[in-house]
Amino acid sequence: MRAALLALLCVSHAFAGEPLPGLPAAPRLLFQGDSITDGNRGRGADLNHVHGHGFVFLLAARLGAGAPEQGATFFNRGVSGNTVLDLAKRWPKDTLELNPDVLSVLIGVNDSSKGVSPEVFEKTYDDLLTAARAANPKLRLVLCEPFLGASGAAIDKSPGRRERLALLVPIVRRLAAKHGATLVDFQKVFDEALRRAPSSCWIWDGVHPTTAGHQLMADEWERVVRASWR
Repeated sequence: MRAALLALLCVSHAFAGEPLPGLPAAPRLLFQGDSITDGNRGRGADLNHVHGHGFVFLLAARLGAGAPEQGATFFNRGVSGNTVLDLAKRWPKDTLELNPDVLSVLIGVNDSSKGVSPEVFEKTYDDLLTAARAANPKLRLVLCEPFLGASGAAIDKSPGRRERLALLVPIVRRLAAKHGATLVDFQKVFDEALRRAPSSCWIWDGVHPTTAGHQLMADEWERVVRASWR
């Protein structure tokens, strides 16, 4: 356990003070998705709440404090309950108008419970990424694979959800390859975390991460992005 804790601390602090590589001055980083990204964020101008209380908040805190000279601005536009179809409805305002230099997307877990077919998921997601890349050809894309915990009430009440989500993950991988995006595999991280503690420690209802789970996500997002962009 002590070795595992030390390993986690090393991941959290290995890049302390280093700006994210390969970005323009004063970069704009936008995080899009559903409730996992939303993190109960505030919708006003109060800077205490605009990032929510999940992995986006943790990344904005660590990267902002570690490299303030980079002048990065972090935007959270996750909306609880969203599917890729909901993203499409608000994409012009909540993505394109914000003119991000970095766009990170985590979507799919609600699609697996709300009847969005793999074909519609792929076509819609592809169109959104194409529009974002057309608006900014130098855009850095980060696609996060949707995931589930090992168990939980949110899985139990939607029979077949795990099997339906399994059809969407390869689509995210294909789109990442097609659009030159960095791919973050959160499922692998949570599966590995089961060796240290039960699923409920990391994802309390099977869908929504705990504080500890969001820390795992923030660490993995930063690790993969830094390795990809160097």
